[in-house]
Amino acid sequence: MIKTDILIIGAGPTGLFTVFEAGLLKLKCHLIDALPQPGGQCTELYPKKPIYDIPAYPEILAGDLTHRLMEQCKQFEPGFTLGERAETIEKQEDDTFVVTTNKGTKHHAPVVAIAGGLGSFEPRKPLIHNIADFEDRGVEYMIKDPEMYRNKNVVIAGGGDSALDWSIFLSDVAANVTLIHRRNEFRGHLDSVEKVQELKNKGKINLITPAEVVGIVGDKSVKAVVVKQAQHIEKEFEIECDHFIPLFGLSPKLGPIANWGLEIEKNAIKVDNALDYQTNIPGIYAIGDVNTYPGKLKLILCGFHEATLMCQSAYQRINPGKRYVLKYTTVAGVNGFDGTRKEAPKAVVKAID
Repeated sequence: MIKTDILIIGAGPTGLFTVFEAGLLKLKCHLIDALPQPGGQCTELYPKKPIYDIPAYPEILAGDLTHRLMEQCKQFEPGFTLGERAETIEKQEDDTFVVTTNKGTKHHAPVVAIAGGLGSFEPRKPLIHNIADFEDRGVEYMIKDPEMYRNKNVVIAGGGDSALDWSIFLSDVAANVTLIHRRNEFRGHLDSVEKVQELKNKGKINLITPAEVVGIVGDKSVKAVVVKQAQHIEKEFEIECDHFIPLFGLSPKLGPIANWGLEIEKNAIKVDNALDYQTNIPGIYAIGDVNTYPGKLKLILCGFHEATLMCQSAYQRINPGKRYVLKYTTVAGVNGFDGTRKEAPKAVVKAID
């Protein structure tokens, strides 16, 4: 069983910043996320899109923001359970909690902070009648380990950043990459669109538009996909492949968290914003886009603020009766759990003769 001070459900920007704020209070954090990597929407949906409302950054790419947050919190050595969804929660006799994932991994903590953005993400699946028969047998909705596609024939469907970026990446890994999109125009970053076109011209990517995958052929695993070109009503053909990866985005849902006994309003978790963003269950907090309260704004910077106040409340819950004196990092510096220390240079006082 994994034990920690604060168990964070969601490894997006708000969850990652919580690690830093908790670390200043000498509290350890562990994060659970259904996605295979940290960053939440910033990593999975729009890594190359610029964000303009992060303080001190006139412009920063979403993927770069995730990278910098990871750099900021790594000194506090957070633990991660990635690619698993928080499934159940059990309150213990000592008012602590045990959270179990869909893969059976158990986590024990006195404080649970739900920072799941808009909820857990579930892939948007194409309407192919037998696609469920091939899930994890050649059909994948997320790419967790690119090496599994080494020297394989891969078909990717989609027209956004994720489909474009993975097509580019896998062009140097897979034996063959085919990208299929139902329109001639892509909605991804211009640089990625131009790179795909360049790789197509070099023969490294097979690009088929406008078209869509309408069927899967195989026995125990995927052997081919059936493609229908939009301009030909009757024309269908097969493409042999080892893997079919439909990347149509992710649908946010509260998922199993909705059954935890929390007060829900319009698919969001109600919290007490007058003090610490605690839910109706003491010891469980909700911060970031997943929560709701009067005047709520779904902004990353608001999630940072909520995480900061939540950590102060969590400290009091974990250390009842212990007084904490807030010290600015400019004065106290930052002591990492890994032995590092950051502090402002001290002024040199020299006597005058």
